[in-house]
Amino acid sequence: MLRREFLQHLAFAATATATAPVLGQTPPTRTRTPPRVMPGIDVLAAEGFSRIRGLRVGLVTHSAGLGANGQRTPDILRNATGVNLVRLFAPEHGIDGKAPADATVQNTTDKRTGLPVHSLYGKTRRPTTAMLAGLDAVLVDLQDIGTRSYTYVSCARYVLEACFEAGIRVIVLDRPNPLGGLKVDGPGIDKKWMSYVGAYPVPYVHGLTIGELALAATRTPGWLSLTAAGRRNGRLEIVKMRGWTRSMRWRDTGLRWTPTSPMIQYIDAAEGYPMTGLGCQLGAFSHGAKTNHPFRFIQYRGKRAREIERALLLKNIRGLGIRAWRLHDGTEGVYLFITHWDTLRPTEISFHMMQLACLWGRPNPFANATPSEKDLFNKHTGSEAFFNDLCKRGATTDITAWLDRWTRDAQAFQKWSRQFWLYP
Repeated sequence: MLRREFLQHLAFAATATATAPVLGQTPPTRTRTPPRVMPGIDVLAAEGFSRIRGLRVGLVTHSAGLGANGQRTPDILRNATGVNLVRLFAPEHGIDGKAPADATVQNTTDKRTGLPVHSLYGKTRRPTTAMLAGLDAVLVDLQDIGTRSYTYVSCARYVLEACFEAGIRVIVLDRPNPLGGLKVDGPGIDKKWMSYVGAYPVPYVHGLTIGELALAATRTPGWLSLTAAGRRNGRLEIVKMRGWTRSMRWRDTGLRWTPTSPMIQYIDAAEGYPMTGLGCQLGAFSHGAKTNHPFRFIQYRGKRAREIERALLLKNIRGLGIRAWRLHDGTEGVYLFITHWDTLRPTEISFHMMQLACLWGRPNPFANATPSEKDLFNKHTGSEAFFNDLCKRGATTDITAWLDRWTRDAQAFQKWSRQFWLYP
């Protein structure tokens, strides 16, 4: 078990409280070691902003778009000599990161810079011709969490497509994949089910940075929807990070974690998102959304924590610790902690949860799903064949066979995607 994760686990055991979260928080210190990693925005600044000097630029960003010193990217650009930042664009959750999941984001004005903020999660999710008018380049500075259904990579794809069609250069300010660059896991996605929560044909945990995904998208036929003119006119630049290597998880970067959305307040939640998000799509499992440990504290309606714990321990999930807990308000659940990252298949527990949902649920929640529930499940999970198997076989579904198949597919994807790696 990683030492930090172990200490956090002990702290959780000692407090078992929903009002004073310990997961994901860094103990206060008097001094702070400088970050080992320079995000793309800091590299752009270190270069003297030469790539955008004298240009009219737009910026797609959010609350986690920060330099290593904590300064917002819009403020960095607004205060830079020779840089003409003229408008901002906001993804899902808004430029301040506070809007709930799937909530409409309104156009607004950024209070600090006074710049207009155009919503890319409102009336449109794609920059319009009017939004892009007069721009020479659009910068993208979004902190992704390395999981296919998290929509910032989808936002970046739509920006690429719109800008390429308009002949506007796109510059991605790259950021770390919090899960590292070596972990690839989970099912791919059927072309039929690709959507805003599955914009690229990649495994659920893809092991790429947002810059590497953009590079793969521009170089792989069929990944972007473009006219012939858009393909000819498209120009992508990536401002690479300095100091990041693929073996680094977020905790290794020296950077402070800033919430990327209301449910991802801590790095623990970012790591938990691919572990339990899929497993709570249908059925009576929940992932702690109303506690301070989302995606790490799971419950099943009508089941005691010890029963859930016993059932999951029998699955022998490598790299994952499973422990029944009761919060101070009496809420029972099972807390998940990482014991060995290298052997963990993050999505594995979700599919065991689905199997248990079939065992404990009457009728089978998958066979009984409404058309809209089925569609949403398949858009997230990606495999209609797997959904049909769950509907037909329920608790007898051979989860191990599906996991082994997806592992082989993920390994093949990782081998193929090496051509787009920007970091060792």
